[in-house]
Amino acid sequence: MLRVLRVRNQLLTALHAAPCLHHPFRPYSRDPSTQGSVEETQSSVLGKRWKDTAETVIIGGGCIGVSLAYHLAKAGMKDVVLLEKSELTAGSTWHAAGLTTYFHPGINLKKIHYYSIRLYEDLEEETGQAVGFHTPGSIRIASTPTRVDELKYQMTRGRWHPNPQYLIGPEKVRELFPLLNMDKVLSGLYNPGDGHIDPYSLTMALAAGARKYGAQLYFPASVTNLTPLIDGTWNVETPQGTIRANRIVNATGFWAREVGKLIGFEHPLIPVHHQYVVTATIPEVKALKKELPVLRDLEGSYYLRQERDGLLFGPYEAREKMRLQESWVTEGVPPGFGKELFESDLDRIMEHVEAAMEMVPVLKKADIINIVSGPITYSPDILPMAGPHQGVQNYWVAIGFGYGIVHAGGIGKFLSDWIMGGEPPFDLIELDPNRYGKWTTTHYTALKARESYGFNNIVGYPKEERFGGRPTERVSGIYDVLKTKCSMGFHAGWEQPHWFYKPGDDVGYKPSFRRTNWFEPVRREYYQVMEKVGVIDLTPFGKFTVKGRDAVNFLDHVFANTLPKVGFTNISHMLTPRGRVYAELTVSHLLPGEFLLVTGSGSELHDLRWLEEAAVRNQHNVEIANVTDAVGVLGIAGPHSRDVLQKLTAVDLSDASFKFLQSKKISIAGLPVTAIRISYTGELGWELYHRREDTLKLYNSIMDAGQEHGIDNFGTYAMNALRLEKAFRAWGAEMNCDTNPLEAGLQHFIRLNKPADFIGKQALQRIKKEGLKRKLVCLTMETENVDPEGNESVWYHGKVIGNTTSGTYSYSTSKSLAFAYVPTRLSTVGQKVEVELLGKNYPAIVIQEPLVLTEPTRNRMKKQTGGTNL
Repeated sequence: MLRVLRVRNQLLTALHAAPCLHHPFRPYSRDPSTQGSVEETQSSVLGKRWKDTAETVIIGGGCIGVSLAYHLAKAGMKDVVLLEKSELTAGSTWHAAGLTTYFHPGINLKKIHYYSIRLYEDLEEETGQAVGFHTPGSIRIASTPTRVDELKYQMTRGRWHPNPQYLIGPEKVRELFPLLNMDKVLSGLYNPGDGHIDPYSLTMALAAGARKYGAQLYFPASVTNLTPLIDGTWNVETPQGTIRANRIVNATGFWAREVGKLIGFEHPLIPVHHQYVVTATIPEVKALKKELPVLRDLEGSYYLRQERDGLLFGPYEAREKMRLQESWVTEGVPPGFGKELFESDLDRIMEHVEAAMEMVPVLKKADIINIVSGPITYSPDILPMAGPHQGVQNYWVAIGFGYGIVHAGGIGKFLSDWIMGGEPPFDLIELDPNRYGKWTTTHYTALKARESYGFNNIVGYPKEERFGGRPTERVSGIYDVLKTKCSMGFHAGWEQPHWFYKPGDDVGYKPSFRRTNWFEPVRREYYQVMEKVGVIDLTPFGKFTVKGRDAVNFLDHVFANTLPKVGFTNISHMLTPRGRVYAELTVSHLLPGEFLLVTGSGSELHDLRWLEEAAVRNQHNVEIANVTDAVGVLGIAGPHSRDVLQKLTAVDLSDASFKFLQSKKISIAGLPVTAIRISYTGELGWELYHRREDTLKLYNSIMDAGQEHGIDNFGTYAMNALRLEKAFRAWGAEMNCDTNPLEAGLQHFIRLNKPADFIGKQALQRIKKEGLKRKLVCLTMETENVDPEGNESVWYHGKVIGNTTSGTYSYSTSKSLAFAYVPTRLSTVGQKVEVELLGKNYPAIVIQEPLVLTEPTRNRMKKQTGGTNL
């Protein structure tokens, strides 16, 4: 208790000397010589030649916006203009702790981090500007068995990337960080090359590079209005004049909401108060011969790094204690706020200070010289929003960066390549600004940002669910009926059952790196569909209608498959100009020239934006409507599904009258329904599209009619197991903007010989001619209470040669099952490889797919063999 009081008094003393709202503070650079070498570039726009036209106008002069200006200009774009309302780095950049790391729990965000660090290593030589970059490495500390599992989980997800990363034991941890209390240390995740950089110097170096390659940086030049013009260009109004721009990029940090409002958008962002503490010189630190690696104590929820001869540490408080600057959302950011700070709040961080002192005991005697509390902008899920925005032409965003320093270089390059090349250089749908919609209210944003900040260092389990702000307005008509009977998952604002409870089950959300409480219930649901009949809520699907004079020509141009005949459905893919798989949709030709397009819930606005832009670009006369929220969907599948539905309709559902992939507008239980004979389970089944207000009545009618057949619910976990056994690919896993359809095994859906010159056709012809370097294969393996999830490393002869894309447990064979990309030479049936799961390599074998034949295939083969059961 005395130690707590001492710490509190010490912090209070420091607080009196620390900066307040109108007293700027910037962390020290480790090398004082860098301070004098930074070019003084903060100058007035007066005296510069004002440009009244631009190819791209970037709004915002923090590290993100300046990085984009640098990359666009370096890539050869002429007329790049950046507008900053006050001075470069004002906002969140100048006071950031400047951490850089190769690590990220996601997949392609690792590429962003990798590029940033490599850029920062060379930036001083390129621009002549010192950046104060230190690369002592970093260690993530595991102090519980669960944390050790987490590090092993992240190792297998990281090995197939170039980012350097190692799992190290306590001895190596002590060697790298000799000031650590080792009592609780079980292992560490070590990333050599990690470190920290001076944010101010970094931004100035990027600005120097941007100017070197021809970009114009104007400040102070605030944007007062944005007007979209009919040709897709923009008028960008400032006190200095108006610029006509072909595109605009909102990179304004915590001002992003204000800029968005100029064109009618309410971007789901909110500033949070983030604090860090800086100590004076600590003798034990000064005595070290080399700089300490950055430390991340996952259980203590803080980071710690060396700052000159002292230490700097920053906590992430629990959501109950952290603070949002909600007034900036409701009332706007104070007009003059730029290089100011908030008042510190000691009570919020005391438990983390205590944890840091226990882990690094030299902190107990350290003098605190500064406590920094500044605004950092969060999106609901903590990830940035980067890319073109749906709903308006040529409006791009690069906003919501809670970790902007490490993202700046990579995001600048990513967006520059996208803008210059017309498609994303690789898949980053997790950053798509269109992952949010009208359901993302201000209340939801605040609740989720609070949760996300507090969960910064929470254990990152597979199949993670977070419950803040749920449910949103996006619930289906049977949500109230099902919510107490199942474990719900969150999909683009929607609640959707993952798995269902029965008496005696261990219920609730209980995440694990191994098989957990849902494993046996999902087995039950699997056999429910395979042997009887099951119902699943598919309402979260994204749904669009396309019609108009040019509808057929338009869709023939955007899809690589031929269009289905009237009354039929097929699976079609939208490709990028480079021949990558941008999207997979179900296309139903309902009436002549009238189509229903269906995509996954997470791709709704992602796909809609692509369709809308293609229609505008090619001047097709079509009407595209997003009907996602108006249309509910129920799926019914299993050998008795036809028997159940036939009781509710006068339409003949026999195989002869209602063929596989046929679509019809029919009446079921007196309700109008668009019925499509298709099921992602691969079993006999239909998807039933209907008015959302009819969902409950339709569901009750189906469940009543199915009682004699033992009907029951099933969720998305069982559907995933069923689709993997049938070798059905999933967009976002087996295919995305990183893959072409040929290596993904989608040849059946690609029509290179169709007359239409569909997007990506020429690139795909070239890819086919050159041959494939890798292929998607299906693997089976016997494991120990753990199953592949996707993105695990695949080994061959002691080397990582590929990665899984998704996985599950096969209930029909009692083996683990996974899709994986491997070199073409290792893709033949019978080839043996290994899959790494939780630190152990399990033998796996390439099998002939599918593991289980689909129902239409079984029926066809049964007819060919004269009725013999298969």
